[in-house]
Amino acid sequence: MSKIYELTVEAAEPGDIITYHPQRLAAALNISDVNRLAVETSVMGTTALVTIYPHDPLARVILADPQMLVMDARGRIWIGRYHNGRPSLLRLYDPASGSAQRLLLFGTTGAGKSTAGQIILAAMKRSGIAVLYADLKGGQSAPEAFGQAAPGADGNVAWRVTTQEGTMAQLRTTWLTMMDRQERYARLGRSKFLRDRPDPLIYQIIDEANRLLEKGAPYRDEATFYIKDIGRTGRSLGVGIGLFAQAGHLEEMGGSDTLRAMLKEGEVVLLRWTSSMMKQLVTDGLLPAGQVLAPIPKYAGEVALVSQFDEEHDDSDLPGTQGTAYNVNGRYPTSKMRFWNIGSDEPTEGLDPMVLDLYGPGAPPEIEEDAWGLIGDAYCQRLDGTEAYRAVFPEPEEDEEGEGGGGKKKGGGAKAAPSPVPAAAAKPKARTLRDRIQSVLDAHDDPLDALQILELVNADGGREVKLGSVRNTLTAIRN
Repeated sequence: MSKIYELTVEAAEPGDIITYHPQRLAAALNISDVNRLAVETSVMGTTALVTIYPHDPLARVILADPQMLVMDARGRIWIGRYHNGRPSLLRLYDPASGSAQRLLLFGTTGAGKSTAGQIILAAMKRSGIAVLYADLKGGQSAPEAFGQAAPGADGNVAWRVTTQEGTMAQLRTTWLTMMDRQERYARLGRSKFLRDRPDPLIYQIIDEANRLLEKGAPYRDEATFYIKDIGRTGRSLGVGIGLFAQAGHLEEMGGSDTLRAMLKEGEVVLLRWTSSMMKQLVTDGLLPAGQVLAPIPKYAGEVALVSQFDEEHDDSDLPGTQGTAYNVNGRYPTSKMRFWNIGSDEPTEGLDPMVLDLYGPGAPPEIEEDAWGLIGDAYCQRLDGTEAYRAVFPEPEEDEEGEGGGGKKKGGGAKAAPSPVPAAAAKPKARTLRDRIQSVLDAHDDPLDALQILELVNADGGREVKLGSVRNTLTAIRN
């Protein structure tokens, strides 16, 4: 019978903090697969709990019923489980303070960020949350969120966009909705948000947010303003903000100390990261002092040495660790958890029916109609790209009587409110090839050749470039 062993370890001297190297610890315990080990450290780092399993406890984490995704009475959704079987819960609403939350999901390429995002989006729909979703991977991160549109809705979210211009329209719409609620709630004497009484909880989600906020991105300054203001003001108004991003440098997240400070108090989930990201998380204080997070390897299972004379060795692939993460603001911040395993075992042609089932039937929740007159055409007509941007950042024009200032728009209601951002911030900035290549290099610790860099640069949504241009720019950077 397989046994589970649990060891309690204490620091040798008062004031010492426990640190460890996962591979060395596994070797000392004569364990060949480091994924059989689970180590949790106390908040002060003076005590650790070491659990030894007969096999990887997070190899498969099965979602028995999609209803498990529905938000509980404490405003939490169940996104997966820890090594010991306990639920990993993510808070989206705090009933005690009457506030929406700020959410940050970090993960490097291949860490399972898209799947984790799908779980969160499906949980939001099932929980009655109106989601404005921007997928800056061209719609590829969560295509099922866009699929099976119901009449008057946009798939499984209230509104989805795939461009930076569309994302700016969403941010502006979310901000205007927030300001409308602020005015209405002030008249009612409400200082806290009461869930679904009568307005729905709203979340603005930006997937691949690093593309919007990195150095040289055309709307970086303006986007940072809206994200900061929504995160700062929207909580008590039932408006939350969530960023899903590549695990690069925090400087690529808007370059704003205020933004990063805001995210420290939010819900932070770390999938597999780059070493540079971990260093910044520690120095920026996103991790409490003394906490130690063991690195998440790319593959699980034992890597055995194989002699060149062994003709019968097993050459099968090792299982990956996609979806393994740390729920930094959860109850067990230094304990590994894993998101639910979802979707079909093999890639499907088109939308995955098993992922669609997670979202459930029916149209998604929407922004309350009280705000439609203010937020206008971009939301009412579900626009994207430059059309959406122009709808919420209109040029001055004459109204029906010939007077300047922008008349009433069809389907949108009242005249668009002026932008609170200085005009200079709204103008797109030219982004050079050097900026784009540097962003790729910053986001990857592993060495990349010129062909790999070319592929990643051409996938960032900018103008397509040739291999020769990439090689010439790399030479300039090297020099």
